[in-house]
Amino acid sequence: MDVVLTGTGSPLPDPNRAGPSTLIKADDCHVLVDAGRGVVMRMAGAGSLPVFLRAVLITHLHSDHICDLNDVITTHWIMSQGNVALPIYGPPGTKEFVNRQIHALEADISYRIEHHEELTNGPLVEVVELAAGEQFMIGELLIRTAATEHAPVRPTLGYRIEQNEIAVALVGDTVPCEGVDELAREVDAYVQTVIRSDLVSLSPNSMMHDILDYHSDVQQAAQTAERVNAKRLVLTHMVPAPNQEQYSDWIDEAQKHFHGEIVIGEDLTTVSL
Repeated sequence: MDVVLTGTGSPLPDPNRAGPSTLIKADDCHVLVDAGRGVVMRMAGAGSLPVFLRAVLITHLHSDHICDLNDVITTHWIMSQGNVALPIYGPPGTKEFVNRQIHALEADISYRIEHHEELTNGPLVEVVELAAGEQFMIGELLIRTAATEHAPVRPTLGYRIEQNEIAVALVGDTVPCEGVDELAREVDAYVQTVIRSDLVSLSPNSMMHDILDYHSDVQQAAQTAERVNAKRLVLTHMVPAPNQEQYSDWIDEAQKHFHGEIVIGEDLTTVSL
């Protein structure tokens, strides 16, 4: 199984970091978790495309995690010529969001159908809204869900993806909570959104201070990884985004609390399990 960080950015535009998303590649089964800005280009860089996806999993409905879902849907439709449905899983509200995306694309859809008879079926999607504690199969992958805490965003979900003896936790934006512990227990890779609370608190922008309320910082992520005996802690969606010269500071901060492997995420960073 490969875990490919197809977007390690945040709502703050960054020329080197696409919006939050992670691609799981297990043999020929590709699953995308979240769909931030630029995700389709990063998928291409990872040797994948929307037409290869067996499913999209959404953690929550913050715009930076879903703003390019329309590109995933449209590209999947065109490349599959409307003959294959794209399964999309997410928390309650996902179905309405997807319906509104397709409604917003109605003009484009009509133009393409008029020009290409093969596309007459239009974009086919199958949206499944999930609750915490559910599990289901996507091909040979077992998917488990748990509630995370990202208030005032409610509800939010994290995912544990298992193939044989390999397990990965992808928990999205959250503070430490029981759901994260449940998903990340003894995983081979725990992928966590992180901030540097010491740096964010220095920002003169008061809105930046608000993100301290509902994101795990590096220390908390490392403590969680140690508590649940994860093998690897993969840091993504880092705020403020570090440059390569600053990576060692982030690693040093995490190593104070976690004794496993620490991976600093850049776009297209791949963890092979």
